Amino acid sequence: MLFRDRRQAGRELAEELLEVQAGGALPDPVVLALPRGGVAVAREVARALDAPLDVLVVRKIGAPHHEEYGVGALVGEEDPLYDGAALDRLGLGPEDLAPVVERERTELRRRERRYRQGRPAPEVRGRTVIVVDDGLATGSTARAALRALRRQGPARTVLAVPVGSPEAAEALNAEADLVVCPYRPDTFMAVGQWYEDFEQLTDEDVLEALEAGKAREAERTGGRQGLPGGSL
Repeated sequence: MLFRDRRQAGRELAEELLEVQAGGALPDPVVLALPRGGVAVAREVARALDAPLDVLVVRKIGAPHHEEYGVGALVGEEDPLYDGAALDRLGLGPEDLAPVVERERTELRRRERRYRQGRPAPEVRGRTVIVVDDGLATGSTARAALRALRRQGPARTVLAVPVGSPEAAEALNAEADLVVCPYRPDTFMAVGQWYEDFEQLTDEDVLEALEAGKAREAERTGGRQGLPGGSL
């Protein structure tokens, strides 16, 4: 099976989540996309669930000379979260990744400034937080995101991705209250192999989606503030 693009994948994922919502398992939801790729998926999910949309910036720490292979991730100013098994397989230690961490931390801060534009992060305490990405390979970025969110006191955390590695999806059951990953192919090499159109998104794409989400939320709430400020 191939998704045509991220928007189609988001609509199909939203159908799965609507069933969960109908069962009462998604009270007071807020959708947090992992940018950039997760934003196009999350936009469809937030629209279907009539939920606010925002982002949680996470940066993958890729292995030296093989950046697509994630061995850890960064969220905010927190210490890197490493995949110990991946480091052991590659014979690496945290000290070997210091230049990568510095580079990714710089990019994370840049994206935070660009996407937030002075806005505070959403308040998630007591809410159902749905973390959305376009796929799940090693699970390193999703794991870091979920652990960072846990410390903010949400009522419930949900990881929602259209497609993912069966092993990664299973492992993340320990990190989220619910993992929704409807397509788990046995042979999984990379997220992009499951999309006909996997063009990389830009900062402008992210900003446009966030602006559309803010407009929809303002219309839904009659202009009231839908996401009080907090910290992630």
